[in-house]
Amino acid sequence: MTNEIEIGRGKRGRRAYSLDDVAIVPSRRTRDPQDVSVNWQIDAYQFEMPVIGAPMDSVMSPATAIALGRLGGLGVLNLEGLWTRYEDPQPILDEIAVLSEENFNPSATRRLQEIYTAPIQAELITSRLAEMREAGVTVAGSLTPQRTQEFYKTVLAAGVDIFVIRGTTVSAEHVSKNVEPLNLKQFIYELDVPVIVGGAAGYTPALHLMRTGAAGVLVGFGGGATTTTRRALGIHAPMATAISDIAEARRDYMDESGGRYVHVIADGGMGTSGDIIKAIAMGADAVMLGSALARAEEAPGRGWHWGQEAHHSELPRGDRVHLDTVAPLKEVLWGPSHHTNGTSNLMGALRRAMATTGYSDLKAFQRIDVLVSPYLYNT
Repeated sequence: MTNEIEIGRGKRGRRAYSLDDVAIVPSRRTRDPQDVSVNWQIDAYQFEMPVIGAPMDSVMSPATAIALGRLGGLGVLNLEGLWTRYEDPQPILDEIAVLSEENFNPSATRRLQEIYTAPIQAELITSRLAEMREAGVTVAGSLTPQRTQEFYKTVLAAGVDIFVIRGTTVSAEHVSKNVEPLNLKQFIYELDVPVIVGGAAGYTPALHLMRTGAAGVLVGFGGGATTTTRRALGIHAPMATAISDIAEARRDYMDESGGRYVHVIADGGMGTSGDIIKAIAMGADAVMLGSALARAEEAPGRGWHWGQEAHHSELPRGDRVHLDTVAPLKEVLWGPSHHTNGTSNLMGALRRAMATTGYSDLKAFQRIDVLVSPYLYNT
């Protein structure tokens, strides 16, 4: 059976669905929300919620990564960002916050490109990760594939617990005539720490990433609040279908590997609690949040949000966008909420959705029935 449709006489394509296109369905049983567990574990590391802070300068500083860790999540520091380029990035953050009142502004993009030409300093990588380690939280840092070979030894020597290799898209078979590509399988095999790698947008690329030995695979391509990849490159992967496809790759890889489980982590396009709930319902083990955490009062961006694509030196594919600040980080994650739009008490909403539909833990909740309901675009 296939859901391919004819686009024209010369091209057919699969119908894909975004998280807005699906809805979860209550079952015959309900539960008390207090009896529901949202605990998550990857490798030897246990967390009180399936939330990873995206390695974006507007979202995660060493301080906010520590705060997220103390609240039960995992904060990932961008090791190519402002905190590893500037001894004191606060004046830079202050400048970014007042660049322009417009979300889409070429002069703001040009200034971001200039700001991020400052060199990455290995000693700052060491000191930032040391600050997180001294706070007693799980330490995680992120590099792009292009920078991994250059800085991974510094990252490991600093005592990182979980290493994240994150790009717009990451493949296990990168081909280049100009530079020696990163051999992910060999690289991960030689490391002593779990590696999360991505993004991946479909079954086959995700399966190949799982075969490298990764502990987790990031799912997403061009779906975040700041990205313009769809407009700039014409590439997009609706998240509901992408998560479901990669969850199936996880199942097949378990059979192939004799039971090795690779975590599927949804990354992008989850700005509200409803999006998070549906991402897990589609098969994600955890979610990597950007805009949802950028709304916290402690967020370094002070209401502004941008990603690494926004300051690409040759082809920027992201905007600096303004988000409403809604509450302190603790209230954003655990409540109590004073908002009706799903922007705070994210974990309380997840618990209640699981309780309302009768599920007591995240793995069980992945089996929930869903409906295709495009009318949700208008609600």
